[in-house]
Order: sequence, then C-alpha cells, then structure tokens
Amino acid sequence: MVVLMRLILAFLLASLVTPGQETKPDRTINITAERFTFNPSRITVKRGQVIEFVVTSDDTDHGFKIPAAGIDAAIPQSGKGELRIRFVANEKGKFVFECSRPCGAGHNLMRGEIVVK
Repeated sequence: MVVLMRLILAFLLASLVTPGQETKPDRTINITAERFTFNPSRITVKRGQVIEFVVTSDDTDHGFKIPAAGIDAAIPQSGKGELRIRFVANEKGKFVFECSRPCGAGHNLMRGEIVVK
C-alpha cells in the first residue's frame, strides 16, 4: 500500500512540472541598479500575480534582496548579464527590496519597495 501511494505521488508530481516548461509570469518588470538607486524604486502589483524581475546593473556588482520573500541574488556588473527573479505576490502589503552586496558609500540607502494591492 505504501509503495502504491509513493508511485501515485511521484506520478502526480511529475505531471505538475514538465522539464523545460515553466509557467509564464503574469508580468515582467525591468529594474536597473546604479550608484545607490534602483530604477524604478517603487513597484505596484496586484495580489496573486507572478512577477518576473529582470534586473541589470549600469555600473558595478549589486545584490537584489527581498527579505520577506527569502530572495537574495547577485546582479552582474554592467555588460555581464542580467538577473531574473520570480516573486509571487501572495499577500497585500509593502515588501522592501535592497542591495545586498557592498557597492560603495551609499550602499545602505539603496532600497525600493513592492506594493501589493
């Protein structure tokens, strides 16, 4: 009985996610990091949306951290690529995002917010 339940569970999980097939985001938002700012620094989205952030740097390495969502990733320096991050807006409220890689004297001021309505 346990073996049968495991086989059924494995089949169900495999049918939910097909390799190479990702769900399309509801919205894609481009963010640029540069010299202690994010542009845009205030983003408004609807509750329930799957957002894909495409983050690039116009200068040095930066980080992109959304503490409430457990997201913390590196943004490559200018000309070295982009960072793609998915954020699911499950709850209404304000979610801070910030630079998580030391990038100079104004690093602590490098913040933005996501407003989920």
